[in-house]
Amino acid sequence: MMVRPDQAVCPVSVPEHLVLSVVTGSRAYGLETEDSDVDRRGVFAAPTPLFWRLDKPPTHLEGPLPEQFSWEVERFCVLALEANPTVLECLWSPIVERVTPAGEELLAIRRAFLSRRAHRTFAGYAQAQLRRLDPARPKWKQAMHMIRLMLSGLHLAREGEPLVRVDAHRDRLLALRRGEIPWPEVERWRAELAADLDRPGACDALPEAPDRRTVEDYLVTVRRASL
Repeated sequence: MMVRPDQAVCPVSVPEHLVLSVVTGSRAYGLETEDSDVDRRGVFAAPTPLFWRLDKPPTHLEGPLPEQFSWEVERFCVLALEANPTVLECLWSPIVERVTPAGEELLAIRRAFLSRRAHRTFAGYAQAQLRRLDPARPKWKQAMHMIRLMLSGLHLAREGEPLVRVDAHRDRLLALRRGEIPWPEVERWRAELAADLDRPGACDALPEAPDRRTVEDYLVTVRRASL
């Protein structure tokens, strides 16, 4: 991995300060093929004294492994409170490769990040992917992930947590990825999921707002432990 000049003297080491590392992407979704990469996402806690300097620690870092990306714990918490789908799915990944006591505490409070805003963000991310798709020449992998994201959002609205492994939909999703499903059928599938997401009371399983107090208490505990 090429190191940018601003990262050359970075005082934070991902392996040393990592509190949680999970596998995401197709291997976590149960949609992997022989050519699938291992996508890793993590959370690291920068030493608290580094925040006393004019130059703050990085909010995220890439590497050191291929396809590895990690957020500093505060940035991760902010994104999770905003119901970022990529970040929320890290907290429900079925493949946890590394977890420290601080990481276990983060997983223990994962429901504190959830709110009805998540219902909107999952649908919004899927809608953004749809706008980038050309029905005349669709990118089938992107179309598959659009549908997968809608399935995850619908499960979140109904059950109160995102759906990461999509085993029940695996065959149909992989057929979509291979381009074996005609676009009109894909559009019908998408429209059905969108209608379910928009039904009155669809997100009753989610609280109106996230539990910011619990998240903030967690962050303060991590900062104190990192002094």
